[in-house]
Amino acid sequence: MKLSEIKALLSTVDSVNFVLENGTQVPVHFHVTEVGEVTKHFIDCGGTVRHEKKVNFQLWEANDFDHRLSPSKLLNIINLSEKTLGIGDSEIEVEYQSATIGKYNLSFNGEDFVLLSTHTNCLAQDSCGIPDEKLVKPRYKISEIQSSASCTPGGGCC
Repeated sequence: MKLSEIKALLSTVDSVNFVLENGTQVPVHFHVTEVGEVTKHFIDCGGTVRHEKKVNFQLWEANDFDHRLSPSKLLNIINLSEKTLGIGDSEIEVEYQSATIGKYNLSFNGEDFVLLSTHTNCLAQDSCGIPDEKLVKPRYKISEIQSSASCTPGGGCC
């Protein structure tokens, strides 16, 4: 989800709720402690230089049970971040505490903002020698193949 999409959605919802893909609700007393732009400039294993920009939200749970983030308050935080930091309309990445800081993509299911799990991947599979799993034929050692019907001389199987 891009920044412009969440801004449009915030003007249509009554509350800001985040939920993990498995249905676990982020506690309603969460805070958005950061809105920023994260730039990643790197080289992949195939030698291609890459540049990524994402808008980053950091969700944090505090022992402050009396406050609730309203859609208008989050929209104000986003607008201030855009104005002050010059943030563009990039994809949103959400940081939320799991066993360590987890990074999530964001979607909307009509009621809640959904934190979608992210995964690592090789970006240069074609140039670094990673075979396409669909094209790789399994390899077997003849000595390891066991047959339920063994063929013996004079057994009539040959």
